[in-house]
Parts: sequence; structure tokens; C-alpha cells
Amino acid sequence: AAMMVSLAACGKKAQESGGQNEPSVEDDNKKGDADKTPEVTEKEDVKIAALKGPTALGMLKMIHDSEEGNTPDNYEFTLAGSADEILGSIIQGQFDIAAVPTNVAAILYNKTQGAVQLAALNTLGVLYVVETGDSVNSISDLAGKTIYSLGKGSTPEYALKYLLTKNGLDPEKDVTVEYKSEATEVAALMANGEASIALLPQPFVTSLKLQNENVRVALNVTEEWNKVGEGSTLTMGCIVVQKKFAEEHPEALKRFMEAYEASVEFTNGADTLETAAQYAEDLGIIAKKAVAAKAIPECNIVFKAGDEMKTIAGGFLQVMYDADPSSVGGTLPDDAFYYNAK
Repeated sequence: AAMMVSLAACGKKAQESGGQNEPSVEDDNKKGDADKTPEVTEKEDVKIAALKGPTALGMLKMIHDSEEGNTPDNYEFTLAGSADEILGSIIQGQFDIAAVPTNVAAILYNKTQGAVQLAALNTLGVLYVVETGDSVNSISDLAGKTIYSLGKGSTPEYALKYLLTKNGLDPEKDVTVEYKSEATEVAALMANGEASIALLPQPFVTSLKLQNENVRVALNVTEEWNKVGEGSTLTMGCIVVQKKFAEEHPEALKRFMEAYEASVEFTNGADTLETAAQYAEDLGIIAKKAVAAKAIPECNIVFKAGDEMKTIAGGFLQVMYDADPSSVGGTLPDDAFYYNAK
């Protein structure tokens, strides 16, 4: 009897020991799962709009890479000649991300009750007053003159009005401003001599000077702004995002921001300037590579996000609001306007 009890005990221990040393079916399943290749996450479809001009130059590499199928997500780009062409579509949510004038971002935020947010700044001051002649050497010299300009309802209009007012001129009485829908129209008028004074951004200034040797830069609007801007920074262009897209696809937005920052570095890089200029010509953003190569370094292309974006944009929009509330949509945007900023 004692031997039988002993043998039984030994058998039980052997069984327990065998259970610890031999892999179970469950362990085999876990091992099999670990050996499986992780599933590849599907790319998101992202619709992006930009304007032909400085606000699109930071996207040159992204657009080119998208055409090559070499982007983190499926980017579909739309390039427009003026902000008016895409604003309605942004309000309706047809674009997930867009590059627009900075004050227009505030207007969109107010019009959509917060459905559009500011994600990054992409262009600082790029405006110039140009003329064929030598009559304008200060803002006050614009009194009694006719100025051709782009950007009615966006940053160029309000920046010009602000500078005129700060220099003692009434924008409605002391000057005449003829607005055109696109910078190319204004540049054409200057090139053929139909206009003698214009407000234009880069790269159109560089292109115009190559077409008409009599055109000169009379005023650097950024420098004039710094004289009276109360410490703010003239901020021309930005990136906006649909709040719904940011909430539902935060990783896709993060990938976009990373790709965009890299694209800005590419556009501004000395070693990649010639390639960026070629991309600008290929995409019809700047007519000729030679012009693009000269203009891009003057276009003040940047990538400012988070708290830095909020500080710069907030100061600029405050000045705009104080000068004319309608320039930012009637109400200064609150903190929810700024994506990913404290």
C-alpha cells in the first residue's frame, strides 16, 4: 500500500512537471500571433487646397512626392488662383486642410462657429509696393495715387489700410485702390505699363522686375509694418484644418505636419533651391524656374506651430481686429482657434 501511494505521488509530480516544461496549445497560439507580421495601416485620403503663390511654396516637395505616390497618406492637392475660389469649399468641409491668408483663417473660424482651426503659420511678410518711377519713398507719398492690388478681403487689403491709417492717410479718401482677383492680373498691368503703382507679394515682384526693367521696389511692407505694428509680426499665410478631421484623424494630421515641415526645409534649403524652383515651374506656381530660384529666398516661407504660432498669430490678429474688426470676421478668435497650442 505504501509503495502504491508513493508511485501515485511520483506520477502526479511528473505530470505537473511535464505541464511546466512542455508548451501548451495556448502558448503555441501566442507564439504564432507574435510571429505574424503586423497589419499595415491603410493610408488616409486627405484633400488639401492652397493658393498659387507664397502660401503654396512650402508644399512643393509634398505635392511632387504625392504625384510620385511617396507620401505618408493619399494627398489630393487643389491649387487656386485666389482665396475666393476655395473659401466656400472650406466652409462646406470639402477640404480637410488648406493654405490661406492668415486673417482669412480667423474669418473661417468665425463663419464656421469653430469648425476650422489654425494649424501652422507658413508665410510671414512678403508684400511690396512697386512702381514705375520714383515718386513713392514713404507711405505718405501714396496720397492721391492709384494703387493696384490683389487680396480684397484678405491680408493685403487690411495690411495696406492699416499702414495708410497709421501714417495719417484715410484709405477711403486719400488713395484709390483697384483690386484684382489674382496677383498675375496686377503684375500684367504693371508689366505692360497700364498701372504705375501696385501692391504685390513675392514671387510676383521678382517676376515683374524681370519683365519690366523700369519697375522698382518702392516700399517693403514688412519694414513699414515693423515701424507701426506695435511689436506684432506681419503674417501673410497659414495652414488651417477642419476640427473634425483633427479630432477623427490625429495621426494623419501629425504625419501631415511632419511632412509639411520637411517640405518647408526643402523649399528653403540652399542645396535644394534649384530643385524646388523646378517643382514650382512644373506645378505652375511660378512661371519660370529662373524666376523661382531668385524669388523663393525672398518669400519668407516658415513653419510655425504650437505656442510659437499662437503668439505670432495672436499679436497680428489683435492689431488687425483693433484696426478693423471685419478683418478677422468681427470677433477675435479665442484659444480654441489654435490647434495644439496651450
